[in-house]
Amino acid sequence: MPEGQAPVPPTADNKRDESARPSMVEQPATVVYDDEERPARELTGPAATVVAVAAFTVALLVLAQVFRPLSQGSQYYLIIFLAGVLPLVFLAYRSGLRWPTRLTRRGPAPPGDPADRPEPPTGAGPTVGDWLLAGLALLVCLYPVLPVPIAGAGGGYDAFLDRQGLLAPTDVLLGALLLALLIEACRRTTGWVLPVVCLLFLGYGYYGGLLPQHWAIAHAGLDFAQIVDALYNSGSGFYGTPLDVAATYIVLFTIYGAVLDLSGAGRFFVDLSVSAFRRSRSAAGRTAVAAGFLLGTVSGSGTATAVSVGAVSWPILRRAGYPPEQAGGMLAAAGVGAILSPPTLGAAAFIVAEYLGVSYLTVLGWAMIPTLLYYLGILLAVEIDARRFGVRVVEVVAGSPGRLLLRFGYHFSSLIVIVVLLAVGVSATRSVVYATALAFALSFLDRRGWLTPDRLFTALVTGVRGVLPVVAVCGAAGIITATTTKTGLGAQFAGLLVRAAETLADRPAVVLALTVVFAAVALALLGLAVPVTASFIIGWVIIGPALLALGVPAPAAAMFVFYYSVLSEVTPPTALAAVGAAAITGGRTVPTMWQALKYALPAFLAPIAFVLTGPGEYLLGRGPVLGVLWTAAVACLGIAAVAAASGGWLLGIGPVGTAGRILAGLAGLLLLYLHPVSIGAGAALLAGAAALAVARRRADRRTADAGQGSVAVVAGSSSAVDPGTEAVGSAGGTGPVAARRSGGSVGGAGKAGEAGAADPVEEAGEIRSTARSAPPPDRSPRKKESS
Repeated sequence: MPEGQAPVPPTADNKRDESARPSMVEQPATVVYDDEERPARELTGPAATVVAVAAFTVALLVLAQVFRPLSQGSQYYLIIFLAGVLPLVFLAYRSGLRWPTRLTRRGPAPPGDPADRPEPPTGAGPTVGDWLLAGLALLVCLYPVLPVPIAGAGGGYDAFLDRQGLLAPTDVLLGALLLALLIEACRRTTGWVLPVVCLLFLGYGYYGGLLPQHWAIAHAGLDFAQIVDALYNSGSGFYGTPLDVAATYIVLFTIYGAVLDLSGAGRFFVDLSVSAFRRSRSAAGRTAVAAGFLLGTVSGSGTATAVSVGAVSWPILRRAGYPPEQAGGMLAAAGVGAILSPPTLGAAAFIVAEYLGVSYLTVLGWAMIPTLLYYLGILLAVEIDARRFGVRVVEVVAGSPGRLLLRFGYHFSSLIVIVVLLAVGVSATRSVVYATALAFALSFLDRRGWLTPDRLFTALVTGVRGVLPVVAVCGAAGIITATTTKTGLGAQFAGLLVRAAETLADRPAVVLALTVVFAAVALALLGLAVPVTASFIIGWVIIGPALLALGVPAPAAAMFVFYYSVLSEVTPPTALAAVGAAAITGGRTVPTMWQALKYALPAFLAPIAFVLTGPGEYLLGRGPVLGVLWTAAVACLGIAAVAAASGGWLLGIGPVGTAGRILAGLAGLLLLYLHPVSIGAGAALLAGAAALAVARRRADRRTADAGQGSVAVVAGSSSAVDPGTEAVGSAGGTGPVAARRSGGSVGGAGKAGEAGAADPVEEAGEIRSTARSAPPPDRSPRKKESS
């Protein structure tokens, strides 16, 4: 979001001018379909036409491939697909480098006017260099299928495959060019880190033979032609599983998300969330979390969901008294849940299905309970903060949930259709195409969402443009997977990880626990540097073998790597979702990241439960029904304990002191181990934490009662003191009680001087606070009490 549009919290200086600011509620949320991208250009003129036509053509190719696949095979299709989308990356994304001229200039301007000079390189239009790179990308991508001889090579697809292992010099040259173009495309869409990682893997493949051969990671070494052959003319390089998943599944789901969003589903999901929780004390936080979950079912993008939800719910959170950083952390944590929310999980989930050879519906089943645990942790944190900081009740004027469901509930039907079709055996590709067709047909039930030919064209183009950064990441990930396969690095690194754990302990259970901790730390650090999809691919080929070697089932190991790759989105200092949320709330970026980590903290422990013990696999829905039920119940209790430890509050009881928080944290760890002995010990510790909280609450109540008695005596002995004022002050003049009684907030957005006045109405007329001032003091005469 542009910096000028980021709202700021109300202060004494700007509160009276608040109605003059644009309302965030009325601004439509911009939906972006992937986390792993930098902002794309806003194209206009001929460049926009070229990109739109090319993207529309790619969309038609993708849809045709579902029902009439190309007879030459999947790799042939991937070559054509990459030739269609890779040039678009250079036209749709800025290089960040300074080019001497630009292909298009502004309109006529007087001589000497700055408008008569070329636009700066960071402007909207592609440069001459961008057009040249796009043309070169088209040539090198199509080279393997061109049926003409080229410099002693070429000759068509079959001839290209026949040269596998014995590439001609022309093949090596064009393969090297494609390698450079993919790395540059990845740099444009994700930044420098992932390209540097790819270059490190390439360097390891080329120079690994120079390492001392007694080192565990040493290998025989690969020459440049062997590396290019593995990348350009094999099924594990550029055209490997990551790109196959992007071209087969992800692009169809981004098209589906674009169609569903333009039909009005996104607006309906947000309205439903607002109307469902409009009168409770924690309504503001619940609205943000629920909207994040509902939008996540069709988005699959954490940052985009956080921004979309924040654009609507930040005014509500601000009125409730949430500081910008705390609200931004909540929005970021809720948004990241989009990558975990069925039925459109993040891109890495499709790669999980391909790597393990299972259906996408199976992966959806594995994700159900962990997703519920993730949102349970966030909701508990929201409830705790609402009580701990005394946020205000905000009433939102909205239609009833029942009426909204009756009028617009049909938007859920396409989501249900995907699951039903997958359950009856329809392929994932056909299921999402049928769901897209249903969403298109249902759009005509609401005139605002009619998908006319122009809007349908826009949806298809938007869907293809949304997959561009994913293609760049998946193509670059092919470099990593091919190098790992050719050198055997995955097995070697897995051996190092296990041996490191064995040097610290010799018991198998402890070795597994240490390996899991090392793996979690490695994945968290890896996620700081690369996007979620690349983080999962690297983690699976490097860390996955270590877990498998220790007997962890493949589904549990894969979902462990997947969830830690996703959770890196809320891990400082590179939490992208928190950055987007901070732009909405106007809060400081780094404190927003730490708040996001606080809300998502319970979720960091759930994936460890998958792999430590046998019952942990029940959390993936793999096991008997009774086992799934009891492990889910215990895991919920463990998440609640961790939430109490991080939030310092036990719901239903009250605040928890330091000792109670330590006991609750230990209880959460023991409960999530999912062993009968640890469950019993964890329950006992949690009961101890609850007992401490109850004792503290009673002590605070006795102290408050004693204070009220003293004030009553003083009030009775001095008629000059206002009884009503004394009563309010004594009840909590130094704590949240006074703020709650007077409608104020301890969260930081409201001020004591503003607590007594009703909150001003939002500009859009949709939000108003129910905070009320303290009643006027009773001026009637009363007897003095004798002392």
